Amino acid sequence: MFTPFHDAAAEPAIRGFLHLPPRPSGKAIVLTHGAGANCQSKLLIGISDALAASGFSVLRFDLPFRSERPHGPPSPGSAARDREGLRRAVALMKERQRGPVFLGGHSYGGRQSSMLVSEDPGLVDGLLLLSYPLHPPKKPDQLRTAHLSKLNKPAFFVHGTRDPFGTIPEMKSALKLVPAPHALLEVDGAGHDLLAKKTLGELPASVVSEFCSFLNKSAARVFL
Repeated sequence: MFTPFHDAAAEPAIRGFLHLPPRPSGKAIVLTHGAGANCQSKLLIGISDALAASGFSVLRFDLPFRSERPHGPPSPGSAARDREGLRRAVALMKERQRGPVFLGGHSYGGRQSSMLVSEDPGLVDGLLLLSYPLHPPKKPDQLRTAHLSKLNKPAFFVHGTRDPFGTIPEMKSALKLVPAPHALLEVDGAGHDLLAKKTLGELPASVVSEFCSFLNKSAARVFL
């Protein structure tokens, strides 16, 4: 279950939905959408429900560009404002509870999340990146990897084997740039929307299970 969330006390305003866990673990995560969608996407709702079932408090929200324009992709100049929206959403979750806070999203939302954390490593405790858009379709020479070498927080990537924004071998090669603990979960037969056979099926539960396992292993490495 989730409830509408709206905070207009600061700029940019944050609008979305809050998923509260039946058995809180103290962990929280902020999730957002890709360039062609909003926070009401089937993928984000499914992942958010699964995260809440695993004890996470989840804020699923619309990036500023989508709050201002209900349709169409972000403009080239909106990325910095979208990252400020991510920063604001994280701050709101930190006000609600004192446990670890994570950040992530699908495609464009995940890319902006990773860029923000590369600039401000202390902002969150880790990243969940769904269908990272490694390059535009059919343009493998235009890699979006410049900031990956500055990612110093654990990062968990989920990627379809038929994603035109990056093949699995391309993703594995790019992730060698990430100095922090990282992992790649392959979704067989899925495209950029991560839907295999046009349905989510067991994907959300599988993603969350693997993400939690990754976080536990990453925490163990810190204390070795």
